[in-house]
Order: sequence, then C-alpha cells, then structure tokens
Amino acid sequence: MTYIHELGDWPHFKWDDEAVVANLSKVRHRQGRLIGRMEMLGFDLQAEASLQSLTEEVVKSSEIEGEVLDRDQVRSSLARRLGMDVAGLVPADRDVEGVVEMMLDATQNYIAPLNKDRLFGWHAAICPTGRSGLSKITVGDWRTEASGPMQVVSGAYGREKVHFEALDAGSVDGEMAYFLQWFEQAKTIDPVLKAAVAHLWFVTIHPFDDGNGRIARAIADLALARSEKIARRFYSMSAQIRAERNDYYEILERTQKGSLDITAWLLWFLGCLDRAFTGAEGVVGNVLRKARFWEQLSGEKLNERQTKVLNRLLDGFDGKLTSSKWALLTKSSQDTAGRDIDDLVRRGVLMKNPGGGRSTSYSLVASHAPEQVADD
Repeated sequence: MTYIHELGDWPHFKWDDEAVVANLSKVRHRQGRLIGRMEMLGFDLQAEASLQSLTEEVVKSSEIEGEVLDRDQVRSSLARRLGMDVAGLVPADRDVEGVVEMMLDATQNYIAPLNKDRLFGWHAAICPTGRSGLSKITVGDWRTEASGPMQVVSGAYGREKVHFEALDAGSVDGEMAYFLQWFEQAKTIDPVLKAAVAHLWFVTIHPFDDGNGRIARAIADLALARSEKIARRFYSMSAQIRAERNDYYEILERTQKGSLDITAWLLWFLGCLDRAFTGAEGVVGNVLRKARFWEQLSGEKLNERQTKVLNRLLDGFDGKLTSSKWALLTKSSQDTAGRDIDDLVRRGVLMKNPGGGRSTSYSLVASHAPEQVADD
C-alpha cells in the first residue's frame, strides 16, 4: 500500500479549482450571514452562544477519539476562563482543563503565529498524564523512533486492520517545519480552504504519539477564526464531524491512500462546515429562548440548585429529569430535590410527565423547552 506521503511530489496538493471554488463561495456566504446575525445580538447573548458552541467543540472533538469529557466541567472551565458569570460552576479535571486551554488558545489567540513551541504546549496540555492508555508517550515533543511505526488501526488484538501508516519519526521535524512555514506564509489560499488542507496535512504527518486528531481540529479552528477575524465561536465543526464520524474517517483513509488530488476531501470538509452552520441556527434559537426564559422569571426568587438544573434543561438535558437525577446533579437529598421540583411545578415552570411512582419525571413547560437537534 502506497500512502500520499510516499509519493514523489508530496506534499504538493492539487484540486479541481472550479468544483472547489463554487462550494467555497457558498460556504463563505453562509459563514458571513451567520456572523452578521450573531453580531446583531447583544454582548451577553453573543457570549452565551459562544460558550455553547465552544462547549460542543471541546466535548465532541474528544468524543471523535473515543474520549468522553464531563460537559459540566467543560462548560465551567470555559466560563471561568472567559470571565463569564455562570451559575452552577463545578471544578474541572486536569484533562478537561488541558483541552479547554488548547481550544481557547486556538480560537482566542488566532492572530498569534502557529509554531513548534505552541504545538508542543497544546500537546502537553491535552496529555497531562504522559500516557496513552497504559503506554508511556513522548509529551510536548515530536514522536520518536522508540514508539515504533505510527499506525491507525482497528479490530481485535491479532486481527487488526491497518487504515493508515504515517511517515517515519525521523522525518517529522523537517515535515512539520515545512507545514508550519506554509501555514503562516501561504497568503494566496483562502483561510477556510487552508483549514481543510491543514487538517489533512497535519493528520497525515501524525507528528505526536497521541492527540493528533484533536490538535488537527484545533488547527482548523484557528484557521477558521482567522477567516472570520473574531475570537468568538458560533458553531462547532467538531460536533458536525462527530455526527458524521464514519464518513470522516472513511474520506480521510481514502484520501491518504489515493493521489495528491484532494478535491474529494476538500468538498467533504466544506460540506461538513456548511452543515455545521445549519447546526448553529439551533444554538441561536436556544440562546434566544434561554434569554426570554430568564427574563420572564426575573421577578422570581430561585435557589442555586433550581437555577443550575433549569440551565441544564434549557441547554438540552440528556434523558428524563427525575428527583433522583436532581439530587445527583445538585448533591442534595431526595427530600430537598422533591421540594425544589414541587416548587417549580407550582410556579408553572416544570410539568410532570405522564406516568407516576418511581418513574415520575419532569420537563420544562412547552413554551420554555429548548429546540431538539438530532445527533446522528
């Protein structure tokens, strides 16, 4: 099997300009409309929309790699670092803090040059234990020959299928120097298109022992932030990739086993980004509904537990809300949870769902409920 990094003219990518430009123009138009709509919102609503989008970006980028982060911890870490006054903040684990640090550096400091030291810092942040599973890895530096061949595999032990094998570790430093020079100096390529090319190029080099996918998506986010010239994020590319994860891995593998004509990859990336913009419409709607909800309750006195759980419901609660879940979320007793819930039912904020006994569950009254977005 020959991979694109083994071809004689690597890494001189090419593509069908006519096909790509047509799709790029469409995506750029939608991107501009989304940013324009967001800028019409007030400062607080912009901040809330950005917080939701960044939370999705951090959580879903890790999910793509099979790592599940606590959403409350991610949201709390982001809110603290952004200086936002958000109810119900919780402490965050070091692995959560590291991914948040990388994402905020990529999107908030998008003007700063991308260089080797910056990438090493990102890698150290997202690999705080110095291990991948039980294996010790090189952290904050390129992978070495000691790690053996860098392969992307699937399947049970003894029956693994190799999807991709990266170039030798000894070539990584030179390959990354060329990549970083291109990323900072190539002014003739549109930043959105640069995000797509950089994503593919970086994961093909696979310079680290672990975390390459998450860093590749952070690099793409940095390029997208440069295309918009704003630090706030109003959509999540990683959330859309997560929804299309099988297609994502399939197009990456097919491209890496093909030629240096990467038209198909670029068209897929642009299409995925376009669909991410569609998902952002749901974020806008939920942010506006959330603002109206709290405006309607501005005269009501709620305790901290009630505020925390109502915000969770407004953000889209996973499953049904029961008194047991309330107690778990708020670290309170069942009796306290029952009193909190009954109080909100009397006020017309929560309603009891059909059913009873131990299966009794509650939801926001229909006028307050957030819009549901399908997650394939």
